[in-house]
Amino acid sequence: MSGNTTRRNFLITGVAVTGSIVRASTLQQQVADTAKPPATMPERVLGRTGVKVPIFGLGGAGQTPLSSEGKERDAVAIIRKALLLGIRYFDTAADYGPSEDYLGKVLPSYRSKIFLASKTDKRDRDGAWRELERSLKRLNTDHLDLWQLHHVSSREELNTIFSSSGAVKALEEAMQQKLVRFVGITGHHDPEVIAEGLRRYPFHTTLIPVNAADKHHPRPFLPVVLPIAQQKNVGVIAMKVPAYGRLFKPGGLSGMQQAMGYSLSQAGVHCCVIAAETIKQLEDNVNVAQAFQPLGDKELAAIEQRSAAVWKDGTFFRAWA
Repeated sequence: MSGNTTRRNFLITGVAVTGSIVRASTLQQQVADTAKPPATMPERVLGRTGVKVPIFGLGGAGQTPLSSEGKERDAVAIIRKALLLGIRYFDTAADYGPSEDYLGKVLPSYRSKIFLASKTDKRDRDGAWRELERSLKRLNTDHLDLWQLHHVSSREELNTIFSSSGAVKALEEAMQQKLVRFVGITGHHDPEVIAEGLRRYPFHTTLIPVNAADKHHPRPFLPVVLPIAQQKNVGVIAMKVPAYGRLFKPGGLSGMQQAMGYSLSQAGVHCCVIAAETIKQLEDNVNVAQAFQPLGDKELAAIEQRSAAVWKDGTFFRAWA
C-alpha cells in the first residue's frame, strides 16, 4: 500500500464499515448493559500516559475462552460481563489466537470508554506494520490506546528492534499517524533486557511479571525494572499475578486476595491484567480489586514467605524466550 495517508484512510474506512455492522447488531444488548450500574474499583494514572485506568484489567491470553478457537460464545459473555463490572482496560496480542476477533465483536460500541492494548512480536518495521493492520481490522477499531513490543527476551532482539529497519520505526510511524496513542515493551524472561529497552527508548509503559514468587528467582524483575521505570515515569502493568494459578498450590498463597494484593502494593506498579477462565472467576477477581487496600511491609513479607515453597513453579514462565 503506498503512502502513510493511504494506509490510515484504508484502515479507518474498513473499520467504519465493519463497526457499523457490529453497532447495529449489538444495540439491543448495549441498551440492556447500560441499564445496570457498573461496579467501581480503585484507579491509578498509568505513568506518563496521563490516563487513569482501573487497577485491574482483563487479559486476553492463557488457557481461557478469549484465546481458544471455537469458544466465541463463552468469550463474548466474559467480555460483556467485564464491561458490566467496570473493567475498561482490555489486553490482547496479535498471537493470542482468536482473542482480537472476539474482542472486536463486542468492544466497538464501547470504544470511547475503554483502554485497548495489543502487541506485536515482530522485530522488523514491515512485519510490525502488517500485524498492526491486522490487529486493527480484527479489533474493529481505528486506533489502539497502547501498542506493545511483545515478549522481548534478548539483547539481540533489542538490537534488531532499534536498527534502521527495526520495529521501533513502525511504533513511531503509527503514533505519528494516530493509529496508536502510546507504545510499550513487554517481557517475562530477562529483566535486564526490559530495563535496557526502557533506557534506549521513551516507552510509555512496560508489562512485566509481578508476583510473590518472582522475589525468590535468581534474577527478579522488580529490583531491576522498577527503578528505571519510576525514573522515567513509565506506566508499569503487572502480569503473571497468580502464575496461572500455580501460586495457589498447597503450601503457597491462600488466594487472589494475596496474589493481587501483593502485585498492586508494589511501589511503582499501576495496574494488573489477569485473564479469566469463567465469568465466576472474573467476578471474584473484580471483587478482590474493588476491595483492594495497599498491604503493609509485614503482610508483604508474609506473602513472600508463603511463596518460597512454590517459587520455581510460580516462575515457570521465565523460561519462555
